Formats: sequence, C-alpha cells, structure tokens
Amino acid sequence: MKEKYIKESTVWQIISHGVLIIGCLLALIPFVLLVIASFTDNQTALVNGYSFAPAKWSLEAYQYIATEWATIGRAYLMTILVTVLGTVISLIITTTFAFAVSNDKLPGHKILMFMCIFTMLFNGGIVASYYVYSNVFHIKNTIWALIVPGLLMSPFNVVLVKNYFTNSISPSILEAARIDGASVFQIFVKVVVPLSVPILATVGLMTAITYWNDWTNGLYYLNDNGGAKLYTVQIVLNKINENINFLANNSDLAAKATQSLPSTTMRMAVAVIGILPIMCAYPFFQKYFVKGITLGGVKE
Repeated sequence: MKEKYIKESTVWQIISHGVLIIGCLLALIPFVLLVIASFTDNQTALVNGYSFAPAKWSLEAYQYIATEWATIGRAYLMTILVTVLGTVISLIITTTFAFAVSNDKLPGHKILMFMCIFTMLFNGGIVASYYVYSNVFHIKNTIWALIVPGLLMSPFNVVLVKNYFTNSISPSILEAARIDGASVFQIFVKVVVPLSVPILATVGLMTAITYWNDWTNGLYYLNDNGGAKLYTVQIVLNKINENINFLANNSDLAAKATQSLPSTTMRMAVAVIGILPIMCAYPFFQKYFVKGITLGGVKE
C-alpha cells in the first residue's frame, strides 16, 4: 500500500512539474522573442518577420534610442518617479485604511469596508471620472494625472492587507502595546508595519507594476501641448505605436529627413528597456510574494 502511494505521488509530481515547466516556457518564450526582435535588423524584420534566428542582427534600434535619450531618457526617469511616488503613497493609504477597518471596535468599520468593496463593482465610468479629475481637481497635464486616477488605492489590496492584519498579527501583541502606553499611530508604525513586511512587499510590487505599465491615464489627462514633458515610457511607446514618427518630429534629428527610422525593431527595443527594471526587482520580492498572497487571501 505504501509503495503504491509513493508510486502515485511520484507520477503526480512528474505531471505537475511537467505542466509547470510548459507554463514557464509559454511565459518565457514571448519575452525571448521580444529581446531577439529588438536586436534584429529592421529591414530583415520587415521582410521576414520576427524570428528566433534572424538572418541579420543589428544594434540599430538601440543606437537610435541612444541618440534620442533626451526624449526617451526623460520618459524613463518620469516613469521611475511616478512609480516610486505612487507606490509609496498607495501603500500608506492602503495600509492605514486596512488597519482601521481591521479593528472591530472602530465605529462604522463595516460601513467603511462596504464602501471600499462597493467600488470594486460599481463606478461612475470614464466620462464622469474625466470630468471630475479635469474640472474639479484640475490634475490635467500635471504629474498627479499619472498618480491619482484609479491607482492610489485598490479595494483588492485593502482586502489582502486587512486579512493579513487580522489573521497574522496577534491581538495580544497590540493589546500589550496599548498597555505599555503606545498610541494608535505608534502601534501601527512600530508594531504592525514591521510584522507586515510580506504583505507590504506583495502589495507594493503589484502596485509598482501597475504604475509602471500604466499608459491610459496619460492618454486621458496629458496632451502634447502641456503634458508632453510628463510622458512616461509606456506613453512614449504608445505614441510610437500610433505614429512611428513621433520621436523624429520631437527631436533635434527631425532635420535629417534622409535618416532611416528603425520603426519595427525600435518598438521592441523600447519595450525591452521598459520591462527591465521590473524584471530586476521581482527576484528580490519573490520570497515575500507567495507568503503575502497566501496569508492575505485567507479569511478565518
């Protein structure tokens, strides 16, 4: 019986590992093709399409990006600024709200939680949101247009953090801090936050990825006249996809009409540059990611 169980367990392990390997390959192959395409000669890509073994390699796309670094580099720095600033503010709002509603003794905490969950199901729509942010808060063509709309606090993240606070931090620890004379703010900063590194890292990573990949807010609230200096990498990439001459028409190289623009491969090169920071940061947060999701997603 024991041998049969071991045999069945081994079979299932082989099957599960095989499925996971296939899944990893399916996720990795498109990125590998993206990188190879960025190093492919533009004319070769136009004629033969993208390939894992291109007939001709070239650094033309990256060389062009280097010459256009005044535009793309500024967008890159703006992306970093928006991501860092937005993630920090989002974590502060999310954790403080989750800490408040995790306290069953707080008057009206159920109403607050209902209002938070309600926004997951219903909203005023794009037109109403655009009108409010543009005409009431006046964030159009400002950096806050890339930070505030729809990104500062996610109800899903609030639920994760709240459940983590409820299930992973013992009430006796909080009570001991109160007996020692700690204020609510001191309990939150000195007790709750240090014990919540896994969920904070998890939520912070998901929020940072959202900010890094966002381009819709730039599409809605930034225009070429007043907001071009605030364009992020994703917005620039979107502009390139809409009109491949965008960079040339907004650079010192515009006078060089005879210069060939590596349109096809440059899209790939900008995409590679855009995704690299997230890929570099993820391994440092991976150990917290699974733990944070597991503990934060469980409700007793």
